[in-house]
Amino acid sequence: MADQSFLSWPFFEDRHRALAAELEAWCEKHLPVDHDDVDGACKALVKALGAAGFLRHSAIDPEGDQPLDVRSLAIIRETLARHDGLADFAFAMQGLGTGAISLFGTPEQKAWLSKTRAGDAISAFALSEPRSGSDVANMDMTARRDGDAYVLDGEKTWISNGGIADLYCVFARTGEAPGARGISAFVVPADTPGLTIAERIDVIAPHPLARLKFENCRIPAAALIGKPGDGFKIAMSVLDVFRSTVGAAALGFARRALDETVKRARERELFGAPLGDLQMVQGHIADMALDVDAAALLIYRAAWTKDMGAPRVTREAAMAKLYATDRAQSVIDKAVQIHGGDGVRKGSIVESLYREIRALRIYEGASDVQKVVIARQVMA
Repeated sequence: MADQSFLSWPFFEDRHRALAAELEAWCEKHLPVDHDDVDGACKALVKALGAAGFLRHSAIDPEGDQPLDVRSLAIIRETLARHDGLADFAFAMQGLGTGAISLFGTPEQKAWLSKTRAGDAISAFALSEPRSGSDVANMDMTARRDGDAYVLDGEKTWISNGGIADLYCVFARTGEAPGARGISAFVVPADTPGLTIAERIDVIAPHPLARLKFENCRIPAAALIGKPGDGFKIAMSVLDVFRSTVGAAALGFARRALDETVKRARERELFGAPLGDLQMVQGHIADMALDVDAAALLIYRAAWTKDMGAPRVTREAAMAKLYATDRAQSVIDKAVQIHGGDGVRKGSIVESLYREIRALRIYEGASDVQKVVIARQVMA
């Protein structure tokens, strides 16, 4: 079992420790899953996580008033990622896809949350476009008001759960003002006429991804989340909650890489002695352990700060996401090196971790963008 001494840190309460133990036992029994049919695996994982009760942490209870607990989100993502990257993906997208509804949705829109928390519906967050990834304010997709409806036209791409989602949180330009101030957010069911899957996208660590096309896609005005022109603020508020949990997933990958490396160093012999007796290998393991602990401190600081009522944790979340994903890449690279040829054997644990980690330095704010965010926060 991976080191869980971090759970004794003052960031956590007994309920978090209980959650970690419950999820660890579930993971040992149910993960990893077969990834041959990625769509089918994700659907099954959402069902299983819902049935086990873990998805109740991914969105607010529509009948209650408790906010999202970011520490719980981070613990779940770290634990799932350590066991199976696709399981982390399935959980994370349920939260990200419904984040806008959790934070800003109407009572009618929040009815979706009962389904997503139970694993009976799959959600997706449709923000990126072919010309606007990190530059959200540059989006082209439009939502034109037409009587008691909005008409959506445009494309979204790199949409996680694209093609298997039941609902999409879609951001489009409504034109109240130039740039970021003229964007709004909408709830769009997947079966809405005019919404089609234009392309399925394959990546090095397979996940359900797609390019979506909206053509004269008509939705009721009640599908608007928040107020017209609030879409950018809504998107940033959602990312403010979930960005540090991307770091938590990276931390889970890094912990698994460290565990596999320690095991390798103990069991593998080189020149008549365990690999771990070599000082160079010990130095690598020390660096890996340092990166893991430093990342954990940044992640759970950000999560704790948000849970303590901070309205925004832009700086803390950006630091956590940047450091954890970049250092996890380094940790996993060292694990591959120490495993030698086995580290690049297709299907081995460290080889799969090497493919899984790379995307985390891009999505929900690329590493270079996080540096800009941090610098602006410091200078302000």
